[in-house]
Amino acid sequence: MTVFIAFATVEGQTAKIARFISNIAREAGYNARLINTDELSGPVSLDGAKLVIFLAPVHERRHPGTFEAFITSHKDELAIRKSLVLSVSLKAAFASGREEAHDYLNEMLLRTNFKPDATALVAGAVRPENYGYFEKEIVQHVVLLGRNIDPRDGAREFTDWDELASVVMTFLDENDRADLTSLK
Repeated sequence: MTVFIAFATVEGQTAKIARFISNIAREAGYNARLINTDELSGPVSLDGAKLVIFLAPVHERRHPGTFEAFITSHKDELAIRKSLVLSVSLKAAFASGREEAHDYLNEMLLRTNFKPDATALVAGAVRPENYGYFEKEIVQHVVLLGRNIDPRDGAREFTDWDELASVVMTFLDENDRADLTSLK
């Protein structure tokens, strides 16, 4: 069975997460097809894929436009497949930010008019080497407000890899069982 994994990335953390998910799928016996929506030059077919996993980061309260456009343009193909959407953000790293992180995800789903079978929030990373002065200040004084984390100290991952693996395996296992049930 093929798992189609479509992602967008801004600073590289979501690409790293997508590769991690691809490895999980392969180790579980699936064929994994990995697509970066920022690098597409033409149409993409989902033929052969029974499961689809989408993931994208949140920057300035939104997921990347290429990612949302990909979902919107493939809605008909997605309607016949099981899907999981993962929203990657710093807000998801902290209990006090999870409600806002859910809002970002829900707003994206409303804009794309997409109704996935499952969703999850994934904590992202701070990558100050990619930030200018103003971005560093916003991350430190807005996103990380009240936390003893200084972006000037260098990159820091908040992604819980074990939790992410559990979310992905649960999605794959549930849909694997559903396929076996439909064969009876």
